[in-house]
Amino acid sequence: MISRSEVVRLDRAHLWHPYTPADTWETTDPIVVVRAKGSYLFDANGSRYLDGNSSWWVAALGHGHPRLLAAMQAQASELAHCALAGITHEPAVLLAQDLLRTAPAGLSRVFYTDDGSTAIDLAVKMSVQSFKNRGMPKKVRFVALEGAFHGDTVGATSLGGVDVFRKPYAGVLFDCVRADFPEGSYARAFEIISDIIERDRDSIAAVVVESLVQGSAGMRFYDPAYLRELRALTERAGVLLIVDEVFAGYGRTGTMWACEQAGITPDLMCIGKAMSALIPMGATLATEAVFDTFRGSKDRALWYGHTFCGNPIGAALARELLAIYKDERILEQVERKANVIAKAFARIAEIHGVRGTRHLGMIGAADLGGSDGYFGGLGWRVYEEARRRGAYLRPLGDTVYVCPPLNIEDADLEMLLSIFEESVRAAAP
Repeated sequence: MISRSEVVRLDRAHLWHPYTPADTWETTDPIVVVRAKGSYLFDANGSRYLDGNSSWWVAALGHGHPRLLAAMQAQASELAHCALAGITHEPAVLLAQDLLRTAPAGLSRVFYTDDGSTAIDLAVKMSVQSFKNRGMPKKVRFVALEGAFHGDTVGATSLGGVDVFRKPYAGVLFDCVRADFPEGSYARAFEIISDIIERDRDSIAAVVVESLVQGSAGMRFYDPAYLRELRALTERAGVLLIVDEVFAGYGRTGTMWACEQAGITPDLMCIGKAMSALIPMGATLATEAVFDTFRGSKDRALWYGHTFCGNPIGAALARELLAIYKDERILEQVERKANVIAKAFARIAEIHGVRGTRHLGMIGAADLGGSDGYFGGLGWRVYEEARRRGAYLRPLGDTVYVCPPLNIEDADLEMLLSIFEESVRAAAP
């Protein structure tokens, strides 16, 4: 194993990091992770850090869960990879069955992809071709919310409403109709999106929304009633509803799927991130009505696929993860721990310089002010304070948040929230 300093040197010489200004990175002393266990990341220098964002919202069951490691090893020894084009295998079939048993009633088909972004891209293509196959080729436009983030592929970026992620690629993105985010009272926001859909229903293929929470926009929440009324509106207008559960799904908001809180079934539901916990995996779940529009002649088929879609190891992991959720009563743990997070953020709301806080399920967020969006520096001051105290937090500009593993130990959760509160007090203006 090479030294920590050599890792940093080689990193600066060869790596290109996501969402990271190059000049800033070259003067940063990074956390150099050598292993991870439970809710902790371990640095090569001997330090350990509570993982406050579940490694970008993926490690819903923490790191190194023994059942997941065993499932991966067992599957790799039997069938490590197998294409899903013109062939099938047991892990993919059984995972589809298990997913649909947990999904909102009415979703009946699973198409596997590589991650959340490609699940969104797939939903876009499904929507357009579905209407083309029905003889409505003009329905090719999409409606998404201001502040939306649906991934980083060109299609997913086109739907996004965060300028810093869109502007560099404006010339290659497809047109997307933007509707107001339903913050606070959702009545006006719903009126606006209703007008858009009613006016342009002949050209709109689908409305795409993150379910209940916009993660990358700063952990912004909206009332489930808005999603419920949006479902009714799209059904009346003959427009598909695509729900993005890539972040909100798998219990993060308190229910297995966030859209359950609205009591709705979308036409297409996209999942990823926590889906397999250890390797890239995503899926788009569809209703039978959507699937049936692809029946008939060969040119009506969905000509789409990824080399690793439905790969056996990922499928085996995703199945085992669902089994762990049941056996370890993960959603019951979330209900209890969400109350702990809520109480902590009630205290944080009283800190001088904190403009506002909010919480939902295993998410808590605090706004520290400023108008620089993703370029704000206050959140990074909290990051530095938290790092000194033993926690890894990744800010969203001047918004800081916690999004820990759902099965985090009670003592570790209390410690994480204490570090968060201390760090905000130390860094707040």
